[in-house]
Amino acid sequence: MRNLEAIADSPFSVISDSIDAPKNGGNMYGWLLNCHGFWHNIGLIIPCVIFVLFLAFQAKKSFVKLLNGRSVVIIAYYGSVWIVSIFNLAWCLLQAWECTSAKETSWNVLSLFTDAGMLFLEVSLVAFLLQGNHANGKEALTRTFVISGLIVAFDMLLKAIYLYGFSIPLFIDDGENRNRVKWGLWAVHKLLLTAVYGIILFMYNSDWKERLPARPAFYKYAIIMFCLNVTASLACLLLTGHGFLFGSWLYSFTTICYHALYLPLLYVTFLADFFEEDDLHLESVYYSEMKDAGFFDADWEI
Repeated sequence: MRNLEAIADSPFSVISDSIDAPKNGGNMYGWLLNCHGFWHNIGLIIPCVIFVLFLAFQAKKSFVKLLNGRSVVIIAYYGSVWIVSIFNLAWCLLQAWECTSAKETSWNVLSLFTDAGMLFLEVSLVAFLLQGNHANGKEALTRTFVISGLIVAFDMLLKAIYLYGFSIPLFIDDGENRNRVKWGLWAVHKLLLTAVYGIILFMYNSDWKERLPARPAFYKYAIIMFCLNVTASLACLLLTGHGFLFGSWLYSFTTICYHALYLPLLYVTFLADFFEEDDLHLESVYYSEMKDAGFFDADWEI
């Protein structure tokens, strides 16, 4: 009778208990409902699953194209995208670990490597952009990967120190953690990326435009990443002050956008044209993009 009265007084507690049950081995669907909720997890998982399936279905044709093209840069980036996509998919599928104390260490390790992989792709593409039209061959690939690797290794070391040296929960976001040091660190991280993309956009709109690849796709990529990092920076700054609730929602939104859509964006920007079946069509696309970017305007001047 007492249990029935408790259920009548608080019917939602039963639902909450059933959702929390998987932490102790209950409902098998709990991994989808726990922590951030159903829609947050679905927003992460579905795009990641679709992208990995796309890579898998295109794998045979892509391998043939890679063997025929023999571009070490594209081969390296394609392999990197595959590896990071698997880590990112695992990160999205295991969101329930974030809110499970017994899995905190596993979640931190998975998050650390997933974050490092995503950052490596992001930094290496920026390094490729800044090398301009001379970024070809093994020398450019080695230079790009060495620079990116050093930056990412330094970033991982700092995050590991914050996690295990100072016990700052960098990768635990339960909507209640108001650790100002943590959000201040993330704000600095996002502001640095915002500054880098801002410099690239400035270069595209200055006399230094010719030093960058003559492809509007890269310019659009820089705009999207600049806007995303500006939004993420604002969210982190709000989380250090009085706008915690809105900042938490905004940060979750940018996290979903980054982990769900960044890899497809990178693929479309950097790799998709290479895997076009018709090489003549590919050359036509490059010519059209260069013409749209204004690189042939000087040919019409007298």
